[in-house]
Amino acid sequence: MPHYRIKPADLHAHYFDVSLSIDKPDATGQTVWLPVWIPGSYLVREFARNIVSISASCKGKPVTLTKLDKHSWQAEPVKGKLEISYRVYAWDLSVRGAYLDETRGFFNGTSTFLAVKGQEQWPCTVELVAPAGVQWHVATSLPVDGARVGEYGLYKAADYDELIDHPVEMGVFSDIRFKACGVPHEVVIAGRHRTDMKRLKRDLKKICEYQIKLFGEPAPFDRYVFMSMVTGDGYGGLEHRASTALMVSRDDLPLEHEVAAKAGYRQYLGLCSHEYFHTWNVKRIKPAAYAPYDLYSENYTRLLWAFEGITSYYDDLTLVRTGLITVQEYFDLLAQTLTGVERGAGRKRQNLEEASLDAWVKYYRQDENSPNAIVSYYTKGALAALCLDLTIRQRSKGKKSLDDVMRTLWQRFGKDFYASKGGKGVGEAEWESIASEVAGFDLKDFFDLALRSTEELPIASLLAQVGVETQLRVTAGGTDKGGWKEITAAGNSIGARVAAEAGGVKLTHVLEGGAAQKAGLAAGDVLVALNGLRITAGNLDTALGSYAAGSEVQIHAFRRDELSVRKLAIQVAGEDTWGLRAAAEPSTAVLAARKAWLEG
Repeated sequence: MPHYRIKPADLHAHYFDVSLSIDKPDATGQTVWLPVWIPGSYLVREFARNIVSISASCKGKPVTLTKLDKHSWQAEPVKGKLEISYRVYAWDLSVRGAYLDETRGFFNGTSTFLAVKGQEQWPCTVELVAPAGVQWHVATSLPVDGARVGEYGLYKAADYDELIDHPVEMGVFSDIRFKACGVPHEVVIAGRHRTDMKRLKRDLKKICEYQIKLFGEPAPFDRYVFMSMVTGDGYGGLEHRASTALMVSRDDLPLEHEVAAKAGYRQYLGLCSHEYFHTWNVKRIKPAAYAPYDLYSENYTRLLWAFEGITSYYDDLTLVRTGLITVQEYFDLLAQTLTGVERGAGRKRQNLEEASLDAWVKYYRQDENSPNAIVSYYTKGALAALCLDLTIRQRSKGKKSLDDVMRTLWQRFGKDFYASKGGKGVGEAEWESIASEVAGFDLKDFFDLALRSTEELPIASLLAQVGVETQLRVTAGGTDKGGWKEITAAGNSIGARVAAEAGGVKLTHVLEGGAAQKAGLAAGDVLVALNGLRITAGNLDTALGSYAAGSEVQIHAFRRDELSVRKLAIQVAGEDTWGLRAAAEPSTAVLAARKAWLEG
């Protein structure tokens, strides 16, 4: 079987040294290759570019290794064990690649472990070797094969797919452990922080136990690891079959003296909830296009709305169902999602199936025009999931819900996905037919509207049926992300998204049909004056508000290093901001429906 050995070799130069031993190489010349993308992040990332040196040998003698293309090599035929040694540059501070310095090491197998062509389905072993000169611990969900959990030594995987699905954290880190439904869980936090670890342990335990019970015990793993890297402004996560890698801002973690859960901590718990839910939805319940993954090139599916959007729906829903946030806090989070979708004209151009299919070239390659051209299968997908859930609940008179659909998918596709080789994924049309089957009525019209059109979702009417009032209003300013507010007067707008810039205001996105676009302004322009007075990100709203809507003003702006003067007609801010709150006096039936939805 293939055997890997990986060691942090040069902490200052950021190099891992990796060796690969192949007992039975292909007699015609063994090919090895590295994935071009990592499952869960739909962008070709070309990980092989970080292999800075590579060589091969057999019985101590050099073997010619020929590079075939951007990510694969072939050794000349040999008789005996083939040894391949290579060095990987690791300086990607994200959850998707590999990172190494004097404070920590982290890697995904997609960045470090060459696959042995023809032996991808074979079992393999990995030796994790401690770096010299530092006393680092290890965190990984890889099954042990002689090593002790949390220590260096020998680990194993059933095949290459499993090998690359267990990231590894090395360093000096904080860790806590708990059991959820009897299954060991570990929480690792790397980086400087002052986290209230007891509170974090208590809150994550609630999330884990709820989601395990939602799909049905037992949990689909023997052990689970949350790996968080703390930075000044980090955010992000990537799911794996028995772990997740996370980035979190230091200020978002809870401190011991804090009583209320701050917004950043609620966001972090939502991220943990999201990645944990993926343990079922996408790591085991998969689209057929991902069973198995083709790691040579893009894998296309129209179902990302279901695997990311539904997961995004359940991440915050889990928080309110477990009591980690209040009902109004949940409504505020939902309002922010609604607002984010409402503010993008791209929702009128791209439907959810198109957004899913185009993830590789549009969502993961966003630019200054993206708000005008695309919609997120995460956020609008979450809203479609909300509408689907409420539709099923309403039409089945509370007998069925999206929970039942997810449990059925789990039983048919996810529960035994890794039990044997060749697990089956959900077909492109199969997801919808199963939802209709579980609901007990045909959902085709719903899916045609929600997935294959750009018509607005029936959010307000569906929420009204569970006793939730909706509000669509003008924004209260640049920091207004959504939530219920009484706005007495409409503000003004230039029809662009802005950011602070030294000496002015930078346009990051110019919205289609807005005042800025009509004035000839473009993304990247830096506005410095309005009618001869300096403007900044801090005073822009006030400056605009001092004029009547429709007023023509003079804008001084830099594009590149050239100053221009343009006339801009100030526009009234549109109603693009949502608020939600519980209806004051719902009927008994409506109150019961809301309770069933929010309490599960």
